[in-house]
Amino acid sequence: MKVSNIKDIEKFFEVVDSCEGRVELVTGEGDRLNLKSKLSQYVSLANIFSGGEIPELEIVAYEKEDIDKLMSFMING
Repeated sequence: MKVSNIKDIEKFFEVVDSCEGRVELVTGEGDRLNLKSKLSQYVSLANIFSGGEIPELEIVAYEKEDIDKLMSFMING
């Protein structure tokens, strides 16, 4: 799923951390980084966003409940 305009990055990572299954960030090169890893969060997203906002990225979640959590975050903030 593509997500865009994430303004509350801290809340986004709280939602990712609460997911039961694997949540991955798909890079422009097609690599998949485990977003539940704190190291991956810092390394990958430090290169993606500037000004405190993430414009757009593609993430993959494998569990339906996790997809629902992420979708709820995108809709409700």
